[in-house]
Amino acid sequence: MKQLFCTLLALLLLCALPALAAPADDGVMREGLSALELTRLMGNGTNLGNTFEACDTSRPYVPGNDPKTYEVTWGAPVTTPEMLQGIKDAGFDTIRIPVAWMTNATDLANGDYIIDVAYLDRVKEVVDYARAAGLYVIINDHWDGGWWGMFGSEKAETRQLAMDAYVGMWAQIAVHFAEYSDYVIFEAANEELGTRFDENSGRYCQDSEVSYLPDDERYALCNAVNQAFVDTVRMTGGNNEQRFLLVAGYGTNIDQTCDPRFKMPTDAAEDKLLLSLHYYDPWSYAGATTAAGATAWGIKSDYEYMDAQLAKLEKFTRQGVGVVIGEYAALPGSDGLKANTLAYHSRFLDLCDYHDLTSCLWDCSGFFVRRTLKMSDAEIAELYAKRNAASEAGLAYADVQAAAKARLDAGMDAAPVTFLKDAITLTDNNAVAWLMWNDGGWALSYSVGDDYIPDSISSGIKTTDVEITGPGTYTVGLDFTGTVQGYSNSIAFSALGIANGEKLFPNYVVDIKEVLINGEVYRLKGRAYTTSDNGETTRVNLYNSWVTSVPVNAARMHYGNLAGATPTPINISDPVISRIESIYITFDYGPMKTR
Repeated sequence: MKQLFCTLLALLLLCALPALAAPADDGVMREGLSALELTRLMGNGTNLGNTFEACDTSRPYVPGNDPKTYEVTWGAPVTTPEMLQGIKDAGFDTIRIPVAWMTNATDLANGDYIIDVAYLDRVKEVVDYARAAGLYVIINDHWDGGWWGMFGSEKAETRQLAMDAYVGMWAQIAVHFAEYSDYVIFEAANEELGTRFDENSGRYCQDSEVSYLPDDERYALCNAVNQAFVDTVRMTGGNNEQRFLLVAGYGTNIDQTCDPRFKMPTDAAEDKLLLSLHYYDPWSYAGATTAAGATAWGIKSDYEYMDAQLAKLEKFTRQGVGVVIGEYAALPGSDGLKANTLAYHSRFLDLCDYHDLTSCLWDCSGFFVRRTLKMSDAEIAELYAKRNAASEAGLAYADVQAAAKARLDAGMDAAPVTFLKDAITLTDNNAVAWLMWNDGGWALSYSVGDDYIPDSISSGIKTTDVEITGPGTYTVGLDFTGTVQGYSNSIAFSALGIANGEKLFPNYVVDIKEVLINGEVYRLKGRAYTTSDNGETTRVNLYNSWVTSVPVNAARMHYGNLAGATPTPINISDPVISRIESIYITFDYGPMKTR
């Protein structure tokens, strides 16, 4: 703590940054306002996406650059007061402003983390636009060129520089905004506190320096960074002693943040901490790059999954922690909004009301078009126009919750059980094999994950799934010729799954006999192994870049011989992989052979 204080003090003296509030913000800190009460007042929020977090890691920082040149790097227009007023008029009460401080405004690559004052002032100018429109404002550090990988470096001096830079960054931001009211909220990070501690960006941390931390160390580091954030802001004094602070969940992932290894920081202020999480489930629907390629969404099991995930956050609200879903959306595709976008957003907002959460729509001008100052879709526009804080003003929270519950129940009653007629029905007493798939552009997907969900399919994909009845030879496959693009553009992820395989056929092994791609035999570059992530579904990775080594204690192969085993037996560098019209895999399935 002494080192932290000394670093902070030195930075404050060095920067001597101005800290004058804009006329639009009165600087008032409301007494006795708790984190839960604040989230109710924050209403429904949105993001100023692809704007201040836009950065070019190949372009070195140059002191004195016009900050607006960074703002348009990813195609956004220069932000104006009219845009922020338009966002308010559209029914939003909070604006989250993601920022790339280190990449755009410091020379961190050379050890200098002093933020360019002109950049601080430009962010302040946009905060003033938002406050003049009556919006709450969240400011964070957002991916920022991948500098967070320095925290996972094998070099102690790089790890120390990362923490010093983090503390220094927040010291400067906190001082610059110290006299703003509690309508301005600081957010510790985006999705970086977790696996992105291992991220490599050439400007900041070389491949050879990345250590790939164990999960326990990542959790401990996540907790330490959040604690440093709270301590640093509080030490700057003024309104920052009581400012609401938004700490980042582990990867902002709900399940990982609910893990007992994640700890909320201690805080000298009482009831002033908020927790940041994101929601894009399922990614094959919410994150698909095209509406035509998105998997279907809207059956009862989809509703039940969303309900269950957001219900988990009562773990924190029951402790008085305000929860902000800082990003969510059924993201618009390049060909427009996805089917059931309105239903997805409506249910999400109702669940936020029911579980006492607030949220910020992820928007990069796909919903509110900043160049025209209008919402892109009339039904979505009507939804948000009716869901702002003013619409709930004067209502007791119990009444808001009851109204949300009524809408949730009605939606569940109306939801279909399935969109499909011919899918294999999975029960507790049978097993089904299928081929999980994400194409390289995230445009096409089929039932990715440990649950067999045949409804989770991009339009036009023809599947060959098979019921497993015991030892034998089986074939699974996918045909993409009926999709809009007519083929799978490479592979982002693929695995052969057998639902209930571990329960009904324990210790069985999948032995791949033949792979046909576009009707031609394809030779795997390594040996595929059998494993399970959840103890229920058997899995064989075909291409999984997230698994960097064979799990020796969990992998199964005949005779226990793991030589040549790999989680990426399909080589995505092969030319044929760039255009997969069909893929079929024939495999033997039976008890593991031993010597």
